[in-house]
Amino acid sequence: MFTYQVEPRFSETDALGHINNTVVPVWFEQGRTPIFQLFNPDLALDKWNLILKKMEVDFVAQIYLYSPVEIRTSLSAVGNTSMTIHQEVWQKDQLVAQGDCVMVHFDYEQQAKAPIPREVKEKLLQHLT
Repeated sequence: MFTYQVEPRFSETDALGHINNTVVPVWFEQGRTPIFQLFNPDLALDKWNLILKKMEVDFVAQIYLYSPVEIRTSLSAVGNTSMTIHQEVWQKDQLVAQGDCVMVHFDYEQQAKAPIPREVKEKLLQHLT
């Protein structure tokens, strides 16, 4: 499992004073960075090889300003060309949001999905829950 801390910013609040629902997918994307680095260690855009196929987010409880959150990222499935990533947002020891996304290993030159390299797949499987 990969984790990172976020300090919610004032600009991320909505009119009700909660963290806006559009912010969580951005936090999730940042939480996937260690997975991106397994495929592309330098995160070089000219060598990018992942695409987001599907994403869903369940908002479990309100998220507040002035209290840090922890983003937890793990894998729930790893296939030949794609993987399902599970992510959670925790604030004050409470699950406040969770979601899953499917990412596909992609060959931009061929404009087609590509097999996940064996050595990358082995590293991914270490984070399977």
